[in-house]
Amino acid sequence: MFEIGNSLREARHRQQLDLTDVEQSTKIRARYLRALEEEAFDVLPAQTYVKGFLRTYADWLGLDGQLYVDEYNSRFGTDEEPREPVVARRTAGIQQRHARLARRGVLIALGAIAMLCALLIAAFKFSADQAQIPNLAPSTTTTSTHKQKKEKPARVVRRAKVKFFVLAANGSSWMDVRNYSSNGRTLFTGTVDKGQSHGWTARRLWITFGSPSNLKVVVNHRVVQVPGGGSSVTVLLTRTGIVRAPAGA
Repeated sequence: MFEIGNSLREARHRQQLDLTDVEQSTKIRARYLRALEEEAFDVLPAQTYVKGFLRTYADWLGLDGQLYVDEYNSRFGTDEEPREPVVARRTAGIQQRHARLARRGVLIALGAIAMLCALLIAAFKFSADQAQIPNLAPSTTTTSTHKQKKEKPARVVRRAKVKFFVLAANGSSWMDVRNYSSNGRTLFTGTVDKGQSHGWTARRLWITFGSPSNLKVVVNHRVVQVPGGGSSVTVLLTRTGIVRAPAGA
């Protein structure tokens, strides 16, 4: 069990963000975000809103939203109905208005597409007329075509990365996180106190845990077990999984 509100607040402070920044990006009101950080869940209309906002807020901060929803369910979840049924009626009315606006938008878009097609046809005809001018040298077309064949867009190769998230759920643990290998750049060295969380995104990570049994480790939104049990262990994390680090890697 960990403190939901403190974990969210610490993650936001580490990224030097204000509640107004989060509100603009997530479209969740600042007073609801503050209620989540203070665990004042009764401020929100119903549990459905709590879970939805909690998942969205945590994911936006780079945390595991499902982990926070599960923690909320284990501590506060009930089978009660939403406390404000009038919200459903208001939502239905808003959806109807949105549907009307969407139909109107589709008609406008179709009209714009038709106008664009007409412009393209006119431009094509104009280009064809220009191509028939007798004074144009034939070598111009050949040179232009030759340049077009040579100028191919560069191919961008993107290597897959792995998302690593750790939460000190059962107690404190010392950690040393390095990029790629044991000789890589140090990303973090220190103790993760109970209730604190950290996260990184990289192609490969070299990690040493002091007390892995005190931690919840999530890789690509899936909870995984750290090899080695409760003792100190060094692991290698890639997009294919987490394994004990080989000697000299």
